[in-house]
Amino acid sequence: MPSAVLYALALYAAAGVVAALAFVSVGVGQVVHPPMPATLGARLLWLPGAFALWPYIVVRWWKARSRP
Repeated sequence: MPSAVLYALALYAAAGVVAALAFVSVGVGQVVHPPMPATLGARLLWLPGAFALWPYIVVRWWKARSRP
């Protein structure tokens, strides 16, 4: 049982790393309204939050891409 919890936590963390790196490299400019470029320092500051809250970030990014 504990190994299943650890596997789930590892899967959550791996998905968080992938989503955070993708969001910080591509998605920040699409989610921030109005669309504007982000500096490297701002992207580095957003990285830990995007990692921790990746499900929320993915939903926000999806909604931002679908709006005209």
